[in-house]
Amino acid sequence: MTTGWKGVFPAVTTQFNEDLSVDLPSTQRVQDALVNDGVNGLIVMGTCGENNSLDPEEKRTILKAAVEVVNGRVPVVTGVSEFDTRRAVAYCRDAEKLGADGLMLLPAMVYVPKPEELIAHFRTVAEATSLPIMLYNNPPAYRVNIGADVLKVLADVPNIKAVKESAPDPRRFTDLINEFGDRFDIFAGLDDVALEGLMLGAKGWVSGLTSAFPEESVQLVAAAERGDWEEARKIYRWFMPLLHLDAEHDLVQSIKLAEQIMGRGSERVRLPRLPLSGARRAEVTAMVEKAAATRPSKIRQAA
Repeated sequence: MTTGWKGVFPAVTTQFNEDLSVDLPSTQRVQDALVNDGVNGLIVMGTCGENNSLDPEEKRTILKAAVEVVNGRVPVVTGVSEFDTRRAVAYCRDAEKLGADGLMLLPAMVYVPKPEELIAHFRTVAEATSLPIMLYNNPPAYRVNIGADVLKVLADVPNIKAVKESAPDPRRFTDLINEFGDRFDIFAGLDDVALEGLMLGAKGWVSGLTSAFPEESVQLVAAAERGDWEEARKIYRWFMPLLHLDAEHDLVQSIKLAEQIMGRGSERVRLPRLPLSGARRAEVTAMVEKAAATRPSKIRQAA
């Protein structure tokens, strides 16, 4: 029943040209660099990929390009973030044809569903594809909770295989594992509770700040997997000021600015988002520069 997915799955950014059209070569470079840095999979067109700022054809073009550049080295999981079930079904069918390895399925956007509506949305999409599905639970962002009651009803859907848990309460990991055992692969989805999730049994981490600091992200998960909690805590404490950015409303702008500072991408975002400015930009810049100067991998190499 499981996906075999584990480890670090960065939620990769979509890169834009100066006119804010999709910069496909730069987007592929970002994806390729992360794979070369040792991540275990890619989430394309999630929140950090600005899914809801993309036109339908752009989404399909970006996915096709991601599958092409990754070339089977790691799983490519695409975000499914649509306004209604009909559009979600259409995208999932196309994603399967384009070679995606899996889907990260969100509740329908804008509308806040009742539990039976949420179940109907997930079940209808799952029945339209044979791809493995990771459900994305993020109550602060989407105002709906994929609770144990919902997952219990969906447990008979064979290709719903994983849950990205982005509720800020680490007790959720234990509650889900106690309730469902290994029926669902659980992924930590909020950067600043990632280590707690891994310690409590999450199979992996869908990460935002990995886009700027992939080496440390891979080292963090590797340390947790081998039970080296001293090393894991060291990396996590160094990383934490940046990881807190993932829980803020301007996470996309912050992560893309961090990418730009680290020479990995551009900070350009599509409206209604704007690049960070003023005191917030200075604050995030200082945080990234401090992290870059004190990164554990750099210290280790010098030693």
